Amino acid sequence: MNHVAKRAVASSATVLTWAGLLAVLAVLAGCTGAGSIFSGKARPPQEAIVITPKDGAKNIGPDDRMEVKVPDGRLESVKVMRIEDAQRQAVPGRIAYDGLSWTPRGEAGRLRLAAKYSVDAVALDGAGHRSARHTTFTTTVPEHRFIGYFKPENRSTVGTGMIVSFDFNRPVTNRAAVQRAIRVTSVPAVGVVGHWFGNARLDFRPAAYWKPDTEVTVKVGLRDVEGAPHVYGTQDKTVTFKVGRSQTSLVDAAAHTMEVHRDGELVSTVPITAGYPGMDTYNGKMVVSEMYDVTRMDGRTVGFGGEYDIDDVPHALRLTRSGTFVHGNYWSDDDVFGSTNVSHGCIGLRDVQGGSSDTPAGWFFDRTLVGDVIEVVNSKDKQVAPDNGLGGWNLDWTRWKAGSALR
Repeated sequence: MNHVAKRAVASSATVLTWAGLLAVLAVLAGCTGAGSIFSGKARPPQEAIVITPKDGAKNIGPDDRMEVKVPDGRLESVKVMRIEDAQRQAVPGRIAYDGLSWTPRGEAGRLRLAAKYSVDAVALDGAGHRSARHTTFTTTVPEHRFIGYFKPENRSTVGTGMIVSFDFNRPVTNRAAVQRAIRVTSVPAVGVVGHWFGNARLDFRPAAYWKPDTEVTVKVGLRDVEGAPHVYGTQDKTVTFKVGRSQTSLVDAAAHTMEVHRDGELVSTVPITAGYPGMDTYNGKMVVSEMYDVTRMDGRTVGFGGEYDIDDVPHALRLTRSGTFVHGNYWSDDDVFGSTNVSHGCIGLRDVQGGSSDTPAGWFFDRTLVGDVIEVVNSKDKQVAPDNGLGGWNLDWTRWKAGSALR
């Protein structure tokens, strides 16, 4: 057989081999069921994007594995942040050539102790469905040590309602010593007092909202402070933040409106939908504590059943730990906003899927800072608890000072 003939036979064999492989793949794909590339049914986000360590995991060791994986399709973006002493630092990593996994790069693969990590991933599966996941986990704190995770972040610009809040990883019994070791000062100077919620949370605020352009310094001198018998602090750090312009918003749940005030002037009245009867929105003052361009909202994570599970809620502003948000709503009819309350307790603003700056939700999101105050009135629910999120403004100054360990 000459060389030309040999090449022809080889080429024919290659075609047959690929044809056979495609046939096998077609059979296998037909047996994969829901979530396959032919099914057209999107997987739940926790299956479409698998993040290790799992969401909410605690006491993760420094050598434990951190990765993001998808079973098919490709990862579009992965953002991992490490939070230590209110400072955020991006964790470098790379998405694999095939798009199926993300791993940290170099020394970032070894996790830092006494840190909180957040992971935000967006992926497109084999059927073209886009999913987003946000997870967090915390790493191990050395034995007989305690730390305080606190906000706001260093060098951030916040709203006038910002409360400096510490969450301690261990119960504190010597509350006076711990509170004395944390000093919150400002320029211009105002009196700032700490208030304990239980034995693991300490918040600081002035008597009234901060004035715009105030510079605030938080000195954390907890290193070697005995917070409980034989349990000592590790932190010795100074962080600063700046107070930006004044913006407060008043939500009238009965009138279905939100008035947005900037530096004392009404700048807009936005139509909203609040919680429907039986799922009414909390009354009271709530402070924006987190902001997400897009996030998942699953009723099961806040004590509901399977009433809702939306994996791409746009323009989401967290108000309480229990799950109250101001967020974009693209799934309700336009005539709902300004006329009817249909949410499960959140405050919904008209939006489009994927979010847009041209909608009421996008407009408000783009003009909001962490630390802005949103007050709800005329709802049929109770007043929000002062420790549910940064709700301390619902206590008058006398009751606030009564919660100090340095009276």
